[in-house]
Amino acid sequence: MQKRILSGMRPTGKLHLGNFHGALSNWVALQDRGDYDCFYFVADWHALTSDYASTENIKANTVDMVIDWLAAGLDPDRSTLFIQSSVMEHAELFLLLSMITPLSWLERNPTYKEIKEELSQKDLSTFGFLGYPVLQAADIIMYKASGVPVGVDQLPHVELTREIARRFNFLYREIFPIPEPLLTEVPKLLGTDGRKMSKSYENAIFMSDQGDELKKKVAAMFTDPQRQRKSDPGRPELCNVYTLHEIYSTPEVVAEIAPACRSAAIGCIECKKRLAAAIAEGMKPVHERREHYLASPQEVRAIMEDGNVRAGRIARETMAEVREAMKINHEL
Repeated sequence: MQKRILSGMRPTGKLHLGNFHGALSNWVALQDRGDYDCFYFVADWHALTSDYASTENIKANTVDMVIDWLAAGLDPDRSTLFIQSSVMEHAELFLLLSMITPLSWLERNPTYKEIKEELSQKDLSTFGFLGYPVLQAADIIMYKASGVPVGVDQLPHVELTREIARRFNFLYREIFPIPEPLLTEVPKLLGTDGRKMSKSYENAIFMSDQGDELKKKVAAMFTDPQRQRKSDPGRPELCNVYTLHEIYSTPEVVAEIAPACRSAAIGCIECKKRLAAAIAEGMKPVHERREHYLASPQEVRAIMEDGNVRAGRIARETMAEVREAMKINHEL
C-alpha cells in the first residue's frame, strides 16, 4: 500500500519562482516517484488566520494558484487536489482536537510570536491565529498521512501535530499514524531587490511572467553591490542573477559566466539578457500548460470538484472512526 503524504498552501494568488523551486517542485517530484499517495490542498481557512478582514480575493487567488500547480506538473490523476473549506470535516476535527490540546502547547509555538511581530500592523490577537496549528494537525491526520513535505521552518508545526496525534491515540484509541516530516531543500532565491522573494515586497518573478514582463523584471534585479561599472570585477557567488543562471542556464553557460563576471569580461546587462532568455526557455513547458488551463476554466473547476469529492470520501471515513472512538456517535 502506498504511503500517503499531505501538504497545502494558502491561496495568495499566482506563485513566484521561489514557490516553484521550493515546495511546488518537491510536490511534483514526490508525485512522480509513484510510491506516494499525494494529497495537496488549498488552505483557504488558514488564509483567514491573518487576513480575516480581507477575504475578497480568496476565491480568485485559489483558482490562480491551482492553475500554477497544474502548470508546474501536478497531475490530478496521480494527486488529489482539493480545497480545505470544501471538506467540512476539517472543521469538525479541528474542533475536537482543540478540546484535547493544552493551551501551553500553542503558546510555546516558536512561530507564533515571530509572525505576530512580523505582521504587527494586523490585529492577530484571535483564537483562530493562536489555534491554527491545531487546524494544521487536523488537516494532516484527517488523511492519516505518514509524511508531510515541509521546509525546516515548519518542523515545529509537524512536531505539534505528532504530539496531538499521540494524545488522541492515548486518550481514546489508536487511529492516527504519527506523521514524519519530509524535509524539503528550498533554494535561496531572492527577489529583484535582493530581499526574500515575496508578493508583499513586490519583488517577485512569477511563474506566469513571460516576454517583456519577464525581461523587465530580470533587468531590474540587484547584482553585486560592489560592481558599479562594467569594468569592475564581479563576485558571482554573491549575485542572485548568477544563482538563477545556475538553475536555468546550461552547465556550459554557467561555467562561462562565472569567470567572465570575475574578470569583468561580461557586463551585468548582457548577463541579465542571457538569464531572461534562459528562464523563458526553461519555463516554456510550464507556460504552455498554464495557457491551456487558463483557456479551460471548466476543466480547472472539474479538477477541484473531483479532488473535493475524493478527499471528502476519506474525511468522512476518518470522522466516523473519530466519533466512535470518542463515544460521540449518536446515530440511531
